[in-house]
Amino acid sequence: MATIPDGGRPDEWARHWQYPGVPGLDLLRARYVRHSFSRHSHEGYVLGAVRRGIEDVVMPEGTIQARPGTVVMINPEVPHSAHAGVPEGWSYATLYPSAGLVAGIAEEETSLRGTVAFGETIVEDESTARLISAVHRAAEEGNALAADSLLRVAVAHLLRRHGRSLPQRAPRSAGARTAAAAREALLDRMAAPPTLEQLARELGTSPFALLRAFKAAYGMPPHTWLTNARVRAARRLLEGGTAPGEAAVAVGFTDQPHLNRHFTRIVGVPPGAYQREHARTYKTGGAGRP
Repeated sequence: MATIPDGGRPDEWARHWQYPGVPGLDLLRARYVRHSFSRHSHEGYVLGAVRRGIEDVVMPEGTIQARPGTVVMINPEVPHSAHAGVPEGWSYATLYPSAGLVAGIAEEETSLRGTVAFGETIVEDESTARLISAVHRAAEEGNALAADSLLRVAVAHLLRRHGRSLPQRAPRSAGARTAAAAREALLDRMAAPPTLEQLARELGTSPFALLRAFKAAYGMPPHTWLTNARVRAARRLLEGGTAPGEAAVAVGFTDQPHLNRHFTRIVGVPPGAYQREHARTYKTGGAGRP
């Protein structure tokens, strides 16, 4: 298990890993007390089941309280943050299936077509919460058949009850086009981004107009979105074997401690622990309990 550094309590622990037996799936099992997740989003889906305690999940529409017996469902690119809802914190099991994995299950097991999404953020569903924990146990035991089967059953069940097809995108407004251009500029210049004023001038708008357009499009101001994008890029570098210090500088963080702070608050574990777990998983196949 990876412990949580920088003031975390000794009874905080977390494991974030990928199981080769189920491609397209990340897993996080953790107990957090003081740890909090800063505002971020994921490229794929989030399916979380609290086992003990309460997690406060801050969504665009407000804060929800995830308790034992509930399942939290967050769609791709939806910004959110989280922290303990009670002094003793919370422990939970979370699955991060990729968009492609969920789309494949939806096509095979439901009538949903196109881009699928969950219509609710939290539901009372103790049986599916147990399935999510069971996926973790099967993966930790190296049982690929069980892990893959249980995951598909859980996702299909949630899609049939709570899934919906997203409507086709309407033509972008001028503000949305400006936000998209700003996003591409930040991705291209991640290590040395322009100031808000410079970026607005390049795009032919004003700083406050750009702020409003970007937040409307992506749910976060540009600087928060950029931190999230840097952490995503750092994850890919770490998975490829780049040292954390080198990855930090490559994506635009000042140094490794700067990366550590933001990485831990978005991913849930420090970058070094993330990289070691990834390397261990792919050398051993992930067999054995942590």
